[in-house]
Amino acid sequence: MKDLFGKALLDHQNGNHTEDLVTSTSISEEDILPLSYLFRSYSEMPKLEQEALRLSKGSVLDVGAGAGNHSLHLQEKGLNVKAIDSSEGAIEVCKLRGVHTAELKPLLKETETFDTIILLMNGTGIFQTLKDTPIYLNHLKGLLNPNGQILIDSSDIKYMYEDEDGGFWHDINSNYYGELDYFLSYKNEEEAPMKWLYLDFDTLSIACTSVGLRCEKAIDGDHFDYLAKLTV
Repeated sequence: MKDLFGKALLDHQNGNHTEDLVTSTSISEEDILPLSYLFRSYSEMPKLEQEALRLSKGSVLDVGAGAGNHSLHLQEKGLNVKAIDSSEGAIEVCKLRGVHTAELKPLLKETETFDTIILLMNGTGIFQTLKDTPIYLNHLKGLLNPNGQILIDSSDIKYMYEDEDGGFWHDINSNYYGELDYFLSYKNEEEAPMKWLYLDFDTLSIACTSVGLRCEKAIDGDHFDYLAKLTV
């Protein structure tokens, strides 16, 4: 991985913002992801993220912290927060912006326990495939303190496979329709493609049950998205 995401965050943080990120998936065309959006304040966040931050309590693990927006807000609320990300540039930006504890670490390498774990901006994406989802959920479960909670958001992207008459077009012999290949480019460089997973709420609920987690919907978003609260 070239860590183009981290390079872009660092460029914006250091005042060298000349281009935005370009993203696409195996079922969607190229789209611009403004770097300024990745540095948004609480008032600029979608209501799902705002609700997740409102519900957060105790010690918090911010998984896939990015530029540290969520961690910084929770710090301001007086919570003890640890930010982790697999992007070296993102963790450097977190530290530059004032996140007290930020570590370059994949989720499955985390060993501390927390009262709240947040996975936002399609938090299920980190699971990569439906098959691997129970592995991640079971690991997250093991990171919870007694009475702890996991706050995670995602979207049901079934609508992207519908035709004008409302028919659902998806090869029944292929993988779950929420499993996508995700592509990212920055300043004429292309990142290696990665797997990215969108989970509908019912499928997430079934996966949670398989590892002994209770799945409740905290709030619906405006466009087929939702925030879920997972507890033991």
